[in-house]
Amino acid sequence: MAGAAAVSCRRSPHLVCFWRDSQFVVQNYATGTLVAADALTCDVLNFFHDWRPVRAFLAGRPAAARSGFRLLLNRLIDLALLERRGARRSERERAMDAWQAWNPAAGFFHTATKDVPFIDMPRQVRVLGAKTRTTPMPSALKRYRAAERIPLTATPSTSEFVNVLLKRRTWRRFGAQPVDAKAFGALLNLTGGVQRWAYAEGEGQVALKTSPSGGARHSIELYALARRVRGLRAGLYHYAAAAHCLELIDSRPRARAIERFLPRQPWFENAAAIVFFAAVFERELWRYGYPRAYRAVLIEAGHLCQTFCLTATWLGLAPFCTMALADSTIEKELRLDGVSESVLYAAGVGSQPAGVEPPAAAHPSARSLDRGEVARFPGRIVRRRRR
Repeated sequence: MAGAAAVSCRRSPHLVCFWRDSQFVVQNYATGTLVAADALTCDVLNFFHDWRPVRAFLAGRPAAARSGFRLLLNRLIDLALLERRGARRSERERAMDAWQAWNPAAGFFHTATKDVPFIDMPRQVRVLGAKTRTTPMPSALKRYRAAERIPLTATPSTSEFVNVLLKRRTWRRFGAQPVDAKAFGALLNLTGGVQRWAYAEGEGQVALKTSPSGGARHSIELYALARRVRGLRAGLYHYAAAAHCLELIDSRPRARAIERFLPRQPWFENAAAIVFFAAVFERELWRYGYPRAYRAVLIEAGHLCQTFCLTATWLGLAPFCTMALADSTIEKELRLDGVSESVLYAAGVGSQPAGVEPPAAAHPSARSLDRGEVARFPGRIVRRRRR
């Protein structure tokens, strides 16, 4: 560390510490760096709890050991556990500073759940099959056995609304026909478009959409990868929610884009378009200064995605949704930093294949069971009871 006498350092404000098995680790949740830490490392990080000169740290250390301590400080700076005053901080560190009211709870959860590895379906089937032999799958239902039961009136299935709800399924087969741009525009508008504006006392003008949003913050932005939309050039777009138009981000062809964006999910490769739901967190942070508000952003993404799937079903299209995302790959293509704005969810659509009934279940290996029929799900045999 050249000129150490004039250098000041502090530990990163975005650190959490925890035990992983028998190893004590320190993680910078802004950068994702995870480091095994010994007692000396903890002592150094504790010393630099705020901006302090390096010479104060080196004072009193044996002269013969000071070069080793300088190497340690440099290593901790390289790992983003320490910051050197005046050095340029990473974009992610600067963006995470804005989350101060939510951190460390929200910041740690946000980055710890990004870019997880996924496995292909055959291996998933084997893993779950082995697991069910020792740990049975939890029940899909809950009952209070001793409670009084009050029968409810059957839901009529004759209205268009009820039929749309009952027809919504996750499709994994798509027709060869492109999706019409008019239908795709309606899908974006009814999912994420601003329908009207309202005035909120103390805040000003707020947007109103078809889905609820905590505090009417509407943190979610929509981005579209158009592949086969009739009347629309293939490319990456941002949906401008108030203007109801698409803003072209990039029209370059993307080889194997869906495979890269939605890893280990080959059944989506023939989709006509994918829509990404990305959160602009400062909208929620501005109003809610506590980490629970991070939940509201996640729930809002779920609201919009369900609206997307129901609207696509109503339009006669074949929708799907997935959270198995290559987060950083998508964010790089969309030019997002992954902190101040980050992709949370994806949904897609294609035309319905001719002569194919809506899928019976969301799981790619599942199907409806005729009465008494046996079908194989991952890891076990399921039989529908006769009535």
